[in-house]
Amino acid sequence: MSEHPRDRYDLVPDVAAEEAFLDALNRGRLHHAWLLCGVEGSGKATFAYRAARRLLGAAPDLTRGPLGTAPYDPVSQLVSAQSHPDLLVMERLVEGGKQKKTISVDQARDLPGFFAKSPSQAQYRVAIIDAADDLNINAANALLKILEEPPERGVLLLVTHPPGRLLATIRSRCRRLSFPIWTPDQLETLVRNRTGADPEDARLAADMAGGSPGAALALSSGAMQEVDALARSWVLGDSVDRTEQLAVADGFRGAEGQARFEALMDRLIAAVKVRALEAPAGQGARWAELWTRLAELPDRTAAINLDRADVLAGALADIARTKALR
Repeated sequence: MSEHPRDRYDLVPDVAAEEAFLDALNRGRLHHAWLLCGVEGSGKATFAYRAARRLLGAAPDLTRGPLGTAPYDPVSQLVSAQSHPDLLVMERLVEGGKQKKTISVDQARDLPGFFAKSPSQAQYRVAIIDAADDLNINAANALLKILEEPPERGVLLLVTHPPGRLLATIRSRCRRLSFPIWTPDQLETLVRNRTGADPEDARLAADMAGGSPGAALALSSGAMQEVDALARSWVLGDSVDRTEQLAVADGFRGAEGQARFEALMDRLIAAVKVRALEAPAGQGARWAELWTRLAELPDRTAAINLDRADVLAGALADIARTKALR
């Protein structure tokens, strides 16, 4: 499992965005609501936590970027432990092992009470909404009421992937910061510097990450080797451990989860192809047919937004059926 954005200290998503936010803070012109825009995985949530730590009083550590703080700072430790009294995080809840599709109005109704209180340990109270596009219509309207009457000493950080999905009245009340996707060269450098991966592994992770720094780190050399070994064991071994399968599928959420899913499917497809080529006479055709079916899954999953965990379960069931045929 890769780092959560709240635990990232050395990854600077975008220097220009951090400098713009810091300039507004230092000049006493900090807007009450910030819309953090960019493709999924471009570092917006990481920025939100970096900004929150500074607003909550963590000591600056400029060796870690304009909004840098140290992980051992008491404020940082409270944020990492999800126990800072002046920070509220709203995201889709997980129930029964599955993440809900929206942020509910019941969650959004926590905002007025949260901002009605004075900061207890800092100069500001901060709310992070990750992601604002996940708000259902009633939750979005509840947020709008907060934006229409900005809280004193309160700051909202709204992560959004396609900002056009938000109500125009919400967008118009926020200051916008845009986060560009990272180039493969930038991602390769990041992976090599952070993980010590060799150039070939770093480039592979960069190419599969879809412009996401977090995804590139999640797919660094050690992670890729683990994915490859897992795929081979599922295809070449006798059976799949159900607990292991569920644990893997649990990591499929978000941009980094998409990269992990795509990497795992790529390795599964490659392992099935090897088995098709090495299968005894009479079995090769079945494995070749399976390879053809699996090869179509990643594109179909993205095109019609299939549940990645369900796609993996279906692929493994198809592999098991092919193994059972003699």
